[in-house]
Order: sequence, then C-alpha cells, then structure tokens
Amino acid sequence: MDKEVTVGTIVQYQQRSNEERHQRWARLERAELSERYSELHAQGVSQRQAAEVLAVPRSTLQAWRAYQERLDACPAVVAFFQSVPGLAFLHRLVLAIHLVCVEVGACGICLVCLLLQLTGLNRFVGASYGTQHQVNRRVEEAIVAYRQEESARLAREMPAKDITMAQDETFTGGLCLVGIDPVSNYIVLEQTALARDQDTWHALMEHALAGLHCKGIQSTSDEAPGLLAYVEHHLGAHHSPDLFHVQHELSKAISAPLATKQRAAHKAVAQAEKTLTRLQEHLDHADGEPVKRGLGRPPKATASLEQVAQDVATARHEHQRLSAQREQVSQRIRAIGHAYHFVDLERGVRRNGKLIAGDIQCHIDTIRTIAQQEGLSETCLERLDKAERVVPKMQATVAFVSGYVGQQIQQLELAPPQSFAMHAHLIPSYYLDRVASTRTVAAGAPLRALAERLRTPLFVPGGALGECSMLQQDQLKAKAAQLAEVFQRSSSNVEGRNGYLSLRNHQLRGLDHPRKRTCLTAVHNFFLTRADGTTAAERFFGQKPRSMFAAILASVEIPPAPLSPPRRAVG
Repeated sequence: MDKEVTVGTIVQYQQRSNEERHQRWARLERAELSERYSELHAQGVSQRQAAEVLAVPRSTLQAWRAYQERLDACPAVVAFFQSVPGLAFLHRLVLAIHLVCVEVGACGICLVCLLLQLTGLNRFVGASYGTQHQVNRRVEEAIVAYRQEESARLAREMPAKDITMAQDETFTGGLCLVGIDPVSNYIVLEQTALARDQDTWHALMEHALAGLHCKGIQSTSDEAPGLLAYVEHHLGAHHSPDLFHVQHELSKAISAPLATKQRAAHKAVAQAEKTLTRLQEHLDHADGEPVKRGLGRPPKATASLEQVAQDVATARHEHQRLSAQREQVSQRIRAIGHAYHFVDLERGVRRNGKLIAGDIQCHIDTIRTIAQQEGLSETCLERLDKAERVVPKMQATVAFVSGYVGQQIQQLELAPPQSFAMHAHLIPSYYLDRVASTRTVAAGAPLRALAERLRTPLFVPGGALGECSMLQQDQLKAKAAQLAEVFQRSSSNVEGRNGYLSLRNHQLRGLDHPRKRTCLTAVHNFFLTRADGTTAAERFFGQKPRSMFAAILASVEIPPAPLSPPRRAVG
C-alpha cells in the first residue's frame, strides 16, 4: 500500500513539473520580463544572473531572445510589438478589427486573417483561421455578456416613459419577431419564435419589457391578425396602421396592371410605326427597282397609307392616355402620404382626423374610378378594397394622438394662452422639424423655416411663453418635441431592420446561432451612433451606456502569438 502511494505521488509530481515546465507565459508578463532582462543585460548582468533575478529559467530567456531574432521585420517594429505598449496596441487593434469588420460589417474570419497577413501583423499575432475564430468567439461572448449587464443596469435607472412599438416579423434564419421603439430606434425585441400568434407575441414582449420602466401606448405595424390580436387583447394599446402597406396595396392593385398595359401600348406603337415605315418605302420605290426586303412579311398591298398612319396615331394616343392614367395614380398614391400628417405641412396647423380621412378617401375614389375605366380584374379591385378598409383606422389614429397630447398638456397645468401655444404652435413646429429630418436638405428647408416662424415668436418678450424662465422654456420645448413623436404612421425602421437581417443571413449562410443574432442586436443598440453621436440605448434609457469596446478589451485576452515566426511574404 505504501509503495503504491509513493509511486502515485511521484507520478503526480512529475506531471505537475511537466505542466509547469511547458506552461505558456502570459504575453504581457513575458513583455515585462523581456524589458527587465534587456535592462539587466545593458547593465552587464549575465544571462544566468538575470534568470535568477527574474525567476525565469535561463532556457526560457534564450528561447524568447531566439524567437525575437528570427522575426524578419524591422528591429524597431519588433521591439515595439514585443513591448507592453506595443502589445496593448496590438490587443486593441485586433479586437477592433473583429468588432468593426466582422460584427458591424459583413467581413468573414478568412478576410481578417488575410488582413493580418498583408499588414505583417501575423508576425506578432496568430493569423490562422482557428486562432482568429477563437478570438471572434470570445468577442461575441463578451458582447452578449455586456448587453445583459448593461441593459439591466440602465433599466434600473431609466425614467418612466410611454413608448410606441413598431412590430413585424421576418424570416431570416427562421421566424424572428422584431419590436423597435421608433423614436430612439432601440430594438426591444429581436428573437426567434415558433409562431407569430398573439400568445407568442405576448410571451416574448412581456419578457422583453420586464424591468423596463416604460408603458406601451401604441403599436405601429401591418394588418397581421396575430399582431392586431396581441395589441387588442394583451397590450391594451392603440394600433396605428402602417401607411406604407396601404400605399403598397394600391400600387399592386392599380399601378402594376397599368404598367403592363402601358408596355403593351408602347410595343403596339413601335409595331405600327414600323409598318408605316415599310409601307412608305414600298410606295416610294413602286415605280423603280424593287427594294430589298428584310425579315418579316411584306406590307399588304390593300393597306392604304392613310389607314396605317391613322393606326399609328391611335396607338400613340392610347399609349399617352395610359401613361397619363398611370402618372395620375402615382400622384394620388403619393398624395395619400402627403395627406396623412398630424400637421399641415404648408400652413403648420394641426389637422382634424376626419378631414385627413376625407382627403385620403377622395384619392382612393379617384384611383377606383381609373381602375373601373380600365376594366381591371376583380383581384385588383379587392386589393383596393383592402387598402380602403384601413382609412377609418388612420382617422382613429389621429384622434388617439390628439387625445393623448391633450391629456399630457393638461397635466402640465398651464395657463390657457400657454396651453394654446403648445397645441397650436410649439408642437406643430417640432413635428415639422421631424418631417424635415426625413428629407433632403433642400426639400426640408421650407419645413424648417416654417417651424422657426411658428416657434420663435412664442419665446420673445410678450410672447405666450416669453414670461417663463429659461428652465421652464427648455422643459416645455422638450415636452413638445416628445409629444410631436407620438404620431407614428410607419414601421419603416422595422422594415429596414428586416432588410439588414436578410443581408446578414445571406452573408452568413444562416442566422441560426442565437449568439450571432444577439450580437447583431447589441451592436445596433449599444455601438452604432447617429450623426449626433448618440446610441439607440442612450436615447431609449435617457443615459449614456458604458463603452462596449472597453468591456470587450477588459474581458478578452490578447490573442496569442504564432508558435513560430511566419515565412517571409513573397512580394
């Protein structure tokens, strides 16, 4: 028994000694020891003595020195990347490449390896696919952990707020339910699901909103039955229809069939003009030598020049008529988008929901008349009816926004002149600014000018809000800007997100791995910024999150160096 214990102890000691002898030194520790060794060597200390001072085996110091001498780069560059500051820079650079190129962009691991080889950094960091794949995995794990920790921290400190949710589903890497706050563009929900019924929506949204000090007052989406049922039975909020889907239904119902007819008319014009040309050539050479005929049948001898010319004129007239009809339909569809605004864009006054619905219905009636005149199919008319059924919901949305804005201003307990100024001038001015931000600089300039004309007189001495203190004026401006965002007529941010996920799904050949999808969500919320430098999380939570990149640097170690110096690149 004692002999067996003694033998086992010896084996364990030998194994432990082998592990200690073959352990890999941490790169920063190795860099610090190498710098200290260089200082001792410059002072005339022998290698054996330096090894005793540094508590490093002499063979290890010799191996480090031999490895550094085999590097075929500039000595100054080698010295830099073998130093502590150089390794810190290398660490930051490699992780930044993974975050920006792989997670934000559409770059693969192979391209990261190629970049390291072309820049010569493969002398100081492993550039094989396996090494960089491990680095990327650790980066993604750090992003997932950061998102969980930072979301929980910000949620505890966020102020209470009412939000609108833009919701839709996408089919990239399986069914995925998406919910975004359109004001901040913060993704509240982006998760795969087995179904898109109301119960699934409720379960996922309830989990996503847990811990957030926010209340959903409105949902903007298409007319999917599951979403409508969820908003009505579970969320208990108002549903705002998506303007795009109304216009899209009208376009599919009328514009597409008219475009088919227009192309056929254009072809008929070309054919008639060709026949007229051939007949004219035939008549011009009737008394001379016969003209060489190309492919196709010769013109009928009985056809008169006047008849063919009349056919050409008729074909041209039909083509022009169809072009005009199609252009009128396009103008009417665009006019629906122009009419469906909470504020009149020409006068800067708030509009009544009934008047808005009347204008939209007038445009739809004109489109219906054109469809009947052109004798379009029953399917086209059914699509038109489907779009028309949304008009009462659009009117209800304007009424909901007006009621909500009125309640919020009433809670401010303002004097009647100040309350009227908020309703009639200040809120419309910020709505005009919001619309102008979605257009080009030239197209938005008139809206910004009108907004300034509405807002500036309110704060001058003698103005409705001029008696308020600067703090009160800033608070009223912030409240007016917030209320101007309540009217949401589109879920375009969700549609854009679905398009982005579709591209990444194609590039990655699937978004099946939940870690990758979570990373894409985290990068959108906590890393990407607008022109003002704010992230979606900062706008949603009302406070600046900690740096995602700093969290990655703190949790992901420096990538390992290559085991042996790479071969010199062939220029």
